Amino acid sequence: MGSSATLSPEGTGPFHVHKIAIVGAGPCGLSAAKYLLAQAAFPRIDVFEQQAEVGGVWNYSAKPADALRVPQTDAHPKRPDPPVLSGGSGNGKPLFPSPMYDELTTNIPHTLMGYSDLAFDESCEIFPTRADVQAYLVRYARDIRHLIRFSTQVTDVALREGQRRERDRWDVSTTDLLTGEETRETYDAVVVASGHYSTLYIPDSIENIAEFHAAHPGLISHSKLYRNAESYRGKKVVVVGTGASGLDIASQIQKVCKPPLLISAQTKAPPEILEHIGSVKQVGQIKQFLTEDRGIELLPLEGEEEGQIERDVDAVLFSTGYLYTFPFLNTLDPPLITDGRQVHGLAKHLLHISHPTLAFPGLPIKVIPFPLSESQASVLARLWSNTLPLPPREKLEEWERADGEGTSPGKYHVFAKGGDGRYINELHAWVTRESSGKGKEPPHWDQELLWQRGIYAEAKMKFEKTGKKARTLEELGFKYEPEETEVTSPEDVQRKDPQLDIAG
Repeated sequence: MGSSATLSPEGTGPFHVHKIAIVGAGPCGLSAAKYLLAQAAFPRIDVFEQQAEVGGVWNYSAKPADALRVPQTDAHPKRPDPPVLSGGSGNGKPLFPSPMYDELTTNIPHTLMGYSDLAFDESCEIFPTRADVQAYLVRYARDIRHLIRFSTQVTDVALREGQRRERDRWDVSTTDLLTGEETRETYDAVVVASGHYSTLYIPDSIENIAEFHAAHPGLISHSKLYRNAESYRGKKVVVVGTGASGLDIASQIQKVCKPPLLISAQTKAPPEILEHIGSVKQVGQIKQFLTEDRGIELLPLEGEEEGQIERDVDAVLFSTGYLYTFPFLNTLDPPLITDGRQVHGLAKHLLHISHPTLAFPGLPIKVIPFPLSESQASVLARLWSNTLPLPPREKLEEWERADGEGTSPGKYHVFAKGGDGRYINELHAWVTRESSGKGKEPPHWDQELLWQRGIYAEAKMKFEKTGKKARTLEELGFKYEPEETEVTSPEDVQRKDPQLDIAG
């Protein structure tokens, strides 16, 4: 396990990285491993994955997590969720809960979603199922599986400061979940690719939420625990949130619940999306839970004057997202995490400014994650091999400030529509312009990919209306015509129907 070539970092420079630990073998951990290995500059690369297979969030567990705290705003869990199956998953290996649900199909066409060096299988639909994506990730990992230590959980990552920040090292403690053996090794760099769909968020700002949950256990739930609509059959249901998962889950539940399903949110969802979902009604935010009435009091929806009260509610499903948490990495000063809405101290949403041998790929939200993670991996491979100069600290801090400009509280890592294309192409330009050596080519979005980014939400609705069978965008009536397209830049993507952006 681990790479073993007798190599050394290229050239001379600030970094002296020989041994790298990657936490997680999900989409971002896999791309990091692939780019670092292709750099041919690092004698040892170890990938630690607590599951028995690659895939991260796409590695489906039929059984959801057992426990649910209501409300849940704690961004500092002492440990991750325990496995839902331990020694009983059919192969004697622990299986950890995933937020994947049974009938999930991607919001992104696979021609846009995939890594730059591997196409999806031609037999799958243009918007793949979760099983298609998991199979794709297993295939993508074939040439780096020898680097991965499966069923191995990272329990602690501790800084060992160097004489200068580029020479910091990291003590990484792990536990073999099959044998119980505990190990501690020192690494020159760490890639934290553990994902951000583990610690769910249920707000504590709603009056009486804790009391209501205690009086009516099981009535409040979260999308992380959702698997299918059957348990909502015939019930009066409220879904809280209008993100991609919330709307998709609402479209499934409305087929079987007592009509109409209520969607609670602060701002109005686009009417074409609500019409597409089916028998739903949008209402305002929940002001308070009414314990005796098994009900909720709702604030007025945007543009309306009066709220309303709904009684005899059977289920409230929060699709309110997740918090950034790193239970194995909590001793840095200043801390990485405060309230869980942002990872602090990073340049380009990636590189730790004070400790640039520590990196966090895959943090941005509302993006196309696989190619974006490739761009980030390319930067890390070039930086740590000293083929891409590390910008001065002042420049990194300037980037951090620029990353937060124009964002609302709690939305630091949320990209505007088209922001992912801009980010991918900026990192490509940086790497190709300033690198002094070779490395694996990062992705670059040309006009056709930018066009796909602009139209895919409309295409997804058409895909669902026509039976979820189309294998190409052209089958859905979307054909790229270079001379006719109005989308030729990330800015054009942002201007095209920003309210229809349904990236995760």
